[in-house]
Amino acid sequence: MAEAHAKHHDYHLVDPSPWPLIGAVSALLITAGGVYWVRGGTSLIAVAGIILMLYVMVSWWRDVINEAEHQGHHTKVVQLHLRYGMILFIASEVMFFVAWFWAFFEVALNPDDPAQYMREALTGGHWPPQPTEDGSFRSTFDPWHLPLLNTLILLTSGTTVTWAHHALLENDRKGLIQGLWLTVILGFAFTCVQAYEYAHAAFTYSGHIYGATFFMATGFHGAHVIIGTIFLAVCLVRAYLGHFKPDHHFGFEAAAWYWHFVDVVWLFLFTFIYVWAAGTPAAH
Repeated sequence: MAEAHAKHHDYHLVDPSPWPLIGAVSALLITAGGVYWVRGGTSLIAVAGIILMLYVMVSWWRDVINEAEHQGHHTKVVQLHLRYGMILFIASEVMFFVAWFWAFFEVALNPDDPAQYMREALTGGHWPPQPTEDGSFRSTFDPWHLPLLNTLILLTSGTTVTWAHHALLENDRKGLIQGLWLTVILGFAFTCVQAYEYAHAAFTYSGHIYGATFFMATGFHGAHVIIGTIFLAVCLVRAYLGHFKPDHHFGFEAAAWYWHFVDVVWLFLFTFIYVWAAGTPAAH
C-alpha cells in the first residue's frame, strides 16, 4: 500500500493549503476597505486586510521554505520551473513600469497635443511645466544631486549582491552574509535618501501631469526597493540558518534577480525622468 503512494517523479504536487483562499479574502478586504476609506468611511477594513495579507505572505513563504529545505520537494525540475515563474513575474513587472514610462513620454513628447483635452492647460504647452503661481510646480530636481547619489547607491548594491551570489557558489558563507548585509544596508539607505528627496520636492503630486507621472513612476520603484530589501533581509536570515547551498539556492537567486531588475529600472528612471526631462533644476 505504501508503495502505491510512493513518489516516482521529479515534480511537486502541492498539498492542500488554506493560503490561496485566505489571501483572496485579504485582497477583497483591502480593495473594498480602500474604496470605503476614500469615500469617507473607516480605514479599519483596509488595515485588517493588510494585516491578514502580511500574515498570509509570512505563512505561505514559510511553508515553501519548509518544502525546499526540510521536505526535499524542490528537485532540479521543480527549481527550473520556479525559475521560469520568476522570469515571467519579472517580465510582468517590466510591463508594469512600461506603462508609467509610456504615460510620462506620451506627455513629455506632446505637451501641447490639441487632441488631448486640457493637455495644454495642464502643462502650459511646455515639458516640464513652467513654474505655477500657486506653487504646485516650481522646478524639477537637480539630477546631479540626490538622484545621482541614489544611482551610485543602487549600482553599488548590485555589485554587493553579485559578490554574495558568487560567494554562495563558492560555498563561502562568510562572504555571502557580508555581501547580503551590505546590500540590505544600501537598500535601506536608498529608501532614506528618496524619502528625504520627496520631502523637499519643488512640486506636488496633484495639479499637473508632471508631478503625477513622476511620483507614480519613482514611487512605485521605491516600493519595489523596499520589497527587494525585505526579500534580501529574509535571505540574510536564511543564510545565518544555513539554508542555502551552492547547488540549491533558488530563494536567494530569485532575490538577486529581482534586485538587478530594480537596478535596471532605476537607471532608466534616472536617465529619462531625472536627466533628460530635468528642465530648470531645483535650488538646494
